[in-house]
Amino acid sequence: MGGPSSHADVAAELATRPGHKNVRSTLVRWLLITVSLTFLGALLAAPLAAVFAMALDQGWDAYFSSFSDEATRASIRLTLTAAAIVVPLNTVFGITAAWCIAKFEFRGKSILITLIDLPLAVSPVVSGLIYVLLFGTNGWFGLWLQDHEISIVYALPGIILATMFVTFPYVARELIPLMQQLGNDEEEAAITLGAGGWFTFFRVTLPRIRWGLIYGVILCNARAMGEFGAVSVVSGLVRNITMTMPLQIEALYNEYNMVGAFALASVLSLLAVVTLIIKTLVEGRAGYRRR
Repeated sequence: MGGPSSHADVAAELATRPGHKNVRSTLVRWLLITVSLTFLGALLAAPLAAVFAMALDQGWDAYFSSFSDEATRASIRLTLTAAAIVVPLNTVFGITAAWCIAKFEFRGKSILITLIDLPLAVSPVVSGLIYVLLFGTNGWFGLWLQDHEISIVYALPGIILATMFVTFPYVARELIPLMQQLGNDEEEAAITLGAGGWFTFFRVTLPRIRWGLIYGVILCNARAMGEFGAVSVVSGLVRNITMTMPLQIEALYNEYNMVGAFALASVLSLLAVVTLIIKTLVEGRAGYRRR
């Protein structure tokens, strides 16, 4: 009556009870949360805290005085300038490409999608070398550019081109699946009622994709400000002229100017944190709107 089979039956009955399942699922959930938070703390929070600790190692005066260096200020200006040019251009391209791919069927559509994904597969260093091959002194258009006194490589245009190349998939890749999911019904209804193309885009399409668009712009801006590989190839590493913030951080670190390097790194980290906060707010607002 109290044999092994009866104990097995009791255990099986307990395992099938709702309370037992709830306890087990709760334990699994908290275990996964703990593991995730541990990884985040070790890989993200701890390095970020170390950056600020090193930046303030010699006090606030040394921290703020590091920004009196003209090369550091020039790198901040160049980074913000490049991002201010690249992000709007890639936004226009992303909207246009997403519109074409999601709304129309045409020959070469798969090729266009492949080209959009190309920067995600190609190393940034390789993309920088491509521009050197095209516009460098010994490049395909190098002599013509020299004859007309036009500087692309080792100047601001080269930095903008390289940054555009590595960042242009972000807006398009956010909008393409969103536009495909939304379909064409509302746009077709607006056109049937007599609305023009621009009116339909700004009054019908844009309000429906605005959260995805903002999300893509945020990702594009974050990558533009933090890009290192492609920019390092086309910049020539000229102090006060072509050194962006990531390049200036590396230069200061190689010169053993730890406070200056980590102070500038803290600014770049703060920009990244602000970007993540905005991204989180946009995701939350978009989820609220969907509900």
